[in-house]
Amino acid sequence: MVCIYCGSDTRVTNSRAQKRANHVWRRRQCTDCGAIFTSTEETDLSKSLVVASPSGAFTAFQRDKLMLSVYDALRHRKTAQTDASALTDTIISKVLTASDAGSVTQGVITDITARALKAFDNAAATHYAAFHPSS
Repeated sequence: MVCIYCGSDTRVTNSRAQKRANHVWRRRQCTDCGAIFTSTEETDLSKSLVVASPSGAFTAFQRDKLMLSVYDALRHRKTAQTDASALTDTIISKVLTASDAGSVTQGVITDITARALKAFDNAAATHYAAFHPSS
C-alpha cells in the first residue's frame, strides 16, 4: 500500500484480525515521510459469495441489501444505524460459516438473520419475519 500523504511505499507495523467483522486492521508507517496511519482490509463478498434464490438463479452477495433489511427491522430503535451495521457484520460472519464453497441459499441468509434479530430485539425479529418469510 502507498502512503496516503506522499504516495511512497509503506510497511506494516501492527496487524490484527477482526474476527467478528471479518476484517484485518493494520497500522502502517511510510518508509519515506514516516507518517503513521491505519487501514482496514476486507473481503469483497460480491466477488466471492453467490446467493441462490428459490427459483435457482444465482446472484452476487450484496452486503448493503442485507444491511438495509436489518436496518428496516430496527428502525424503531434510536441506535438503528449502528445496531444494524454491527448485526450485519455478525450475520455475515455466520453466513460465511454456513456457506458451501462460496455459495449460500437465500433461505439460509433469511434464517440466520431472523435468529440474530430475535436474540437482539424481539420486535425487530417480528418485523423482519413479516417481510422475509423463512424457507
